[in-house]
Amino acid sequence: MIVRRFLLWARTANAEARASGAAALAGAYLRSGMADEDRREAETALISLVDDPSPLVRRAIAEEMAASPQAPRTLVLSLIADQSDVAALMLAHSPVLTEADLVDAAAVGDDLAQRAIALRPNLAASVAAALAEVGGDEALVTLAGNPTADIPDFSLERMVERAGACGPLREALLARGDLPGGLRQVIATMVSDTLMSFVTGCGWLTPERSARLTREATERVAVALAAGGEASDAPAIAEVLRADGRLTPGLMLRSLLSGEPALAEAAFVMLSELPQPRVAALLRDRRGTGLKALYRKAGLPRALQPAFTAAITALNLRGFDAGGNGRGIDRVILREVLIACETLEGPDTDALMGLLRRMDSEAAREEARTMADALADDAALALFVEADPALLVELEIGDLRDAA
Repeated sequence: MIVRRFLLWARTANAEARASGAAALAGAYLRSGMADEDRREAETALISLVDDPSPLVRRAIAEEMAASPQAPRTLVLSLIADQSDVAALMLAHSPVLTEADLVDAAAVGDDLAQRAIALRPNLAASVAAALAEVGGDEALVTLAGNPTADIPDFSLERMVERAGACGPLREALLARGDLPGGLRQVIATMVSDTLMSFVTGCGWLTPERSARLTREATERVAVALAAGGEASDAPAIAEVLRADGRLTPGLMLRSLLSGEPALAEAAFVMLSELPQPRVAALLRDRRGTGLKALYRKAGLPRALQPAFTAAITALNLRGFDAGGNGRGIDRVILREVLIACETLEGPDTDALMGLLRRMDSEAAREEARTMADALADDAALALFVEADPALLVELEIGDLRDAA
């Protein structure tokens, strides 16, 4: 009887009053112990109110029903077909919606609806895949920023294919811990190319200088990604670089000179078409047995072979898999390569020595930056101690505790 009186009252009430009444009815349906007949009448009334001309009424119902698993499915499906701000409430929160419902809604919804779906916690892979195919840029950014969304690798690739030019999307994807290494390299290359076009277009650098700086930046990122990721990342990154024509001997040499040979090793496997265990054994053989044959099998330039041989020898002396210094080019390894190559003669020697000297200059600058940071830290500490000498005592006590 109460529900019937509500429906009679709603015929003449204004929109604000109807919205308030609809919210109260929805709340009572979800939380009060209605008799079965009253509950059926309340459900009928709520479904009829979905056709109310005022969005205030429909939104009020959506706000009450959005998070409830007891919401009538017919009502929920009606609300997700409503205008965007009403539908978004249900799409973002309703546990009543199935994966199929969400896939369909993603296909026909506008940007707000797609973003609402992308926000859902623990979003299923099928829904994420649908958004990756049809979602607008903002929806894709939202999806990439959802840490609990199960986004398949092929869908991550599709997002980059469709909207890789979108800076916020690239940033959101790079922040994901599950982004494959190969795709990180694709995004890094996009960023480098965008920056190159910008500085060249502004006339700040010549095209040649800009291209060189971009190439070197891309190489540094590739080496770091291959070294710091999963074992499968290096081959994936090498494949991306080869597809782009960027898997160069210079990049492989940089990987070795950085003390991070994962990328170079993956490249040797790819170029030589030898089994990975065989390549790994040849590179780690301190006697150098078969290294010349591996180099030739990979089809690398003969002029660079002394540099590769010296770098691999230096790596094996310290431990091939010992890891780099974390600052890029390792000048200890580079020094051995320079010594091995400085007496070479031939038409390609100048180009090789020019490459090595640029890498040496790059490493020297990085060392200088690191030292400058350390000196600045020392100066800051000295100022603190000068202002409060007791701080020095506290630091010394802390060091003693750590030593103990």
